[in-house]
Amino acid sequence: MNDALVQIWSTGDQMIAELTRARLEDAGIDVLVKSSMGGSNAYPVGPSYLFVKADQEQDARAVIEAIESGAYAIDDDDVEELERSEPTTDA
Repeated sequence: MNDALVQIWSTGDQMIAELTRARLEDAGIDVLVKSSMGGSNAYPVGPSYLFVKADQEQDARAVIEAIESGAYAIDDDDVEELERSEPTTDA
């Protein structure tokens, strides 16, 4: 097993970095987010870099490609379907 880390992605938006990390972890990929923060912890500035183990690089890049292509996007039909499937409660 190769534990070497490779940088697979970077962004200037900390929130996008965390959302991307969550999507990768949901796919079973171990992720390290490294931020070169300036400012405070409450208002970080500067880029965030995502690293994965070298043996998970291809899978991680496939997930990021799917994110960027909109494959995980939620549209109005998805919301309507969810609303129809939610159980109703009697008050």
